[in-house]
Amino acid sequence: MSQNARRPRRGPSSNGSSLNSTMSIVVAAVAVLLGFLILRDIGGSSSSTSDIPVDPVTSETIVTETTLVDAVVTETTLPLTAFKVQIANASKVSGSAGDLTTQLQGRGFIVQPAINTDAATQKQTATVVYYNPGSEGAAALVATTLGGVATAPMPTPIPTETGNIGEASVLILLGTDLAGKPLPAG
Repeated sequence: MSQNARRPRRGPSSNGSSLNSTMSIVVAAVAVLLGFLILRDIGGSSSSTSDIPVDPVTSETIVTETTLVDAVVTETTLPLTAFKVQIANASKVSGSAGDLTTQLQGRGFIVQPAINTDAATQKQTATVVYYNPGSEGAAALVATTLGGVATAPMPTPIPTETGNIGEASVLILLGTDLAGKPLPAG
């Protein structure tokens, strides 16, 4: 048996899963950007033909507005199953992170079981959504669902009792502003 026949695997077995999730988000972002550029170019082309008389009943402006509304919907669409969320209770309100976990799962998010913050983290009054690199869009979607809370890059060290967020790419550090309250409608 040669020495090259059996080489030990290196690294965690979930590394490919994280890479696939990150790659999917990057591909989606590039597709959205290309769609925006194409629609912008189409919009620019129609404005350069302003010398041509337009029948008021079939105005090109209406077609352009419809196209732009479709583009906005396309740009903001991110599958809720494309990323995982972790909630850490920084409000010190018992059970509030579990309640928020249940509410977000009811909205279609994939949320890991709720955890607490590390002992060094002080009681937080404002909820913050932290994200790993490449997960800015996912964090923005979560922040909007929570009613427009702040987002920020993931701090180092991660302020959870375990020091990590598992397979999640977004961390909600739950403050007293949202603890025990229902999510906004929508």
